[in-house]
Amino acid sequence: MGIEQWNSFVSFFFRVLSSLKYVHIFLHPNVSQGCQGGCATCSDYNGCLSCKPRLFFVLERIGMKQIGVCLSSCPSGYYGTRYPDINKCTKCKADCDTCFNKNFCTKCKSGFYLHLGKCLDNCPEGLETNNHTMECVSIVHCEASEWSTWSPCTKKGKTCGFKRGTETRVREIIQHPSAKGNLCPPTSETRKCTVQRKKCQKGERGKKGRERKRKKLNKEENKEAIPDNKSLESSRETPEQREHKDKQQQKKRKVQDKQQKSSVDLFWGLKSP
Repeated sequence: MGIEQWNSFVSFFFRVLSSLKYVHIFLHPNVSQGCQGGCATCSDYNGCLSCKPRLFFVLERIGMKQIGVCLSSCPSGYYGTRYPDINKCTKCKADCDTCFNKNFCTKCKSGFYLHLGKCLDNCPEGLETNNHTMECVSIVHCEASEWSTWSPCTKKGKTCGFKRGTETRVREIIQHPSAKGNLCPPTSETRKCTVQRKKCQKGERGKKGRERKRKKLNKEENKEAIPDNKSLESSRETPEQREHKDKQQQKKRKVQDKQQKSSVDLFWGLKSP
C-alpha cells in the first residue's frame, strides 16, 4: 500500500469514528432502519442516530439525556457544517445568540455588543454602542453647511432712516451627531453694520412705522365719528329757544363791552370812579 493510499484510509477511518461519536450508534442495540421523519437510522432510546441526505443532525437535551433529531436547518444558537458522511449542527459560543460558524457571531446575547463577528462587553475606542441593534458603531459628528451671504443691513425691521444697524447670516445642519459625536455649532450669526443714511420712501417705513401710522389713522377716524356736544344741543333746540338764546348772548356782550369801556376810561382818567 502506497503512502497516499494509506493517508486516504486513515482519513476515512477517522471520519467514521467522528460520525460514530455524534450518532451514538453503539449506545443501544435496538437500532431500526424504518424511522419516522428525517432519520435514516434511529433508536428507541437515543432517537435519530443518522439523518437522510441534506438534513442536519443535532442533539437536543431532554432532562438528563440527549435525543438526536434531523432538521432541514440548524436551530437558533447553532451553526451547520456539511461533511461527506454527515451534516451536523454545532452550538455557538456562550455569549453568541446566532452564529455563522464557530468564530463568527451574527447576533449577541443580552448585555453584549456585536463587533466584527465577536461579542464584547464594551466597544473598542473610537466606536460607541447602539442599544437598539446591540452593535458597536462608528461615532457620528455633526456636520453643518456653508454660511449664507449676509442679509441687508436693518434696524427695527427697516432698511432706511438709520446709519448703524445689524445684518445676519445662517447655515443648516446636514448631519446630526450620535451620542458621543461633536455637538452642532450655532446656525445663525449677527453682526453690526454701517450704511449711508437715507430717507425712507413711501412704503419703506418698516413694520413699526406702519403700525404707528395705522394707529394714528384709527384715532382720527374715531375722533371724527364722535359728534360735537354743542352741535347736538343746538340741533335739539326750537326756533324760539334759539332766538331767546341769541338775545341773551347779545345782552351779555353789550354788558361786557360797557364794562370794558369803563375800565379804559378809568385808566386814562377820562371818568372818575
